[in-house]
Amino acid sequence: MKFLKKCTMANCICQTTGNWQNSKWNVWTSFMILTGRGRPKWQNEGMKEMFAEIGKGCYIEPPFHANFSGRHVHFGNHVYANFNLTAVDDTHIYVGDHTMIGPNVTLASAGHPVWPELRKKGCQFNMPIHIGKNCWLGAGTVVVPGVSIGDNTVIGAGSIVTKDIPANVVAVGNQCRVMREIGERDKEYYYKDRKIGDAK
Repeated sequence: MKFLKKCTMANCICQTTGNWQNSKWNVWTSFMILTGRGRPKWQNEGMKEMFAEIGKGCYIEPPFHANFSGRHVHFGNHVYANFNLTAVDDTHIYVGDHTMIGPNVTLASAGHPVWPELRKKGCQFNMPIHIGKNCWLGAGTVVVPGVSIGDNTVIGAGSIVTKDIPANVVAVGNQCRVMREIGERDKEYYYKDRKIGDAK
């Protein structure tokens, strides 16, 4: 377990072990992301300097929040994140190609012990998060440390994902559970009883 102290810089929280981490990019993210000035479409060059890995064609709507300015975040190609993505990136967060992330989603790779005395000492634990390719995380989803979500899976809005979710399913709830497999009906209906191609 690490002992961390919190420091603020230009409205961006940065958890460190005593030294500023990537402070240049904390200032940049505070100015460009937290303020949303000009709603910039991030270009790969700027994102490559911030993130651990960034694929082609990624787009993040501001504001974006991260403990380490995204330096432990790995995005595949064509990842889209809507407003207010929070990446608690004390350790690594992996997001596969063509995954869509709804507004107000939290990917939390860090947690704290249940025992009060350990929390009082500032202890925490970090476990990586793995999100597969072509997933959709609905608005307000929270993913906790150590969780893996399989390829093509849809996580319903407001879900709290505390356990691994397999590929090719729809999963919802608090705590998130598999509701059904993705199947042939999904080729015909895009939402409830609304058929693909209908002009309703």
